[in-house]
Amino acid sequence: MSVFSSLYHASPPGVAVEITSAQVSAAAVDWRGGRPVVATHAAEALAEGALVPSLTAANVHDRSAVMRIVTAVLEQVGRPRRIGLILPDLVSKVSLVRFEQVPARAADLDQLVRWQVRKAAPFAIEDAQVSYAPGLKAPDGQEFIVSLAKRSVIEEYEGLCADAGAHAGLVDISTFSVINAVLASGTVSPMTDWLLVHMAADCASIAILRGPHVIFFRNRTAETEGTLADLVHQTAMYYEDRLKGGGFSRVVLAGGAGQHTYDRGIGIAGVSDIEHVRRKLQERLGETSTKIESVDVTASATLADRISVSGAMGDTLAPLVGLLLRDSVTAASRGSAA
Repeated sequence: MSVFSSLYHASPPGVAVEITSAQVSAAAVDWRGGRPVVATHAAEALAEGALVPSLTAANVHDRSAVMRIVTAVLEQVGRPRRIGLILPDLVSKVSLVRFEQVPARAADLDQLVRWQVRKAAPFAIEDAQVSYAPGLKAPDGQEFIVSLAKRSVIEEYEGLCADAGAHAGLVDISTFSVINAVLASGTVSPMTDWLLVHMAADCASIAILRGPHVIFFRNRTAETEGTLADLVHQTAMYYEDRLKGGGFSRVVLAGGAGQHTYDRGIGIAGVSDIEHVRRKLQERLGETSTKIESVDVTASATLADRISVSGAMGDTLAPLVGLLLRDSVTAASRGSAA
């Protein structure tokens, strides 16, 4: 079982590309001696307003400008013909649903999931790309984590890559890929709860996981009232009151890779501001709680000799590495469930 909920299910390619409103980045992973190695990477900034992530509206506003950057990044990582594609969280609506009984036939389960999420969909379910993966199994039923995206929006991003010569055989959102990067490190206990706070260019996402399973997910845009610290505090209260949580074994802060990262009320956070964000979150969680750590991509994959990891580079590489290591995460999760 895996927390990974890809919009299209496929074996991972050797190159991952992430497209955000701030930049386009890519990384290639080789396997050497049974160990994943980040062999090459690239990142180029996008002009402000060229791409604006949205769940319902067109995302690409200056196609020629975005195409130029996508092409340049792909050129730097060897012109791959097949890639994994990572999209902003804002293009997908994520839900957790629980069924007391799970249909035996895949077609029946698919129909049941689509029926369950159609009421919350901001567009016709016929226009949606719906993907789901099994989550936590509880005494009162089986949970699924469901991703809902507008098909035309996904096709915008796929079209950019196709016109640059790369087929997106696997598509997912950024926070799910960061989760996989943490899980791929092998440092997550299957029996403990942990919190991920992921800061992106336009929003903040929070996920609570029980081992490898997502049990809570929330995404809020820059326009939503309240600060990131408030959101973390509210989430912690919900975790204690409604999810009957016993405390987080770890708290992970991801994002803040530089360009226009949104910190929800503290301001637009560049790399120099991340420690300020960390302090604010620690205050909300309580000084005696688990200390906030950063994603350590080197715990999941070795870096080639010429690659050095600063805070910004680690944040850029984390979702890319996470997507490329999805199979190892899936296998580990199955092993822990056996």
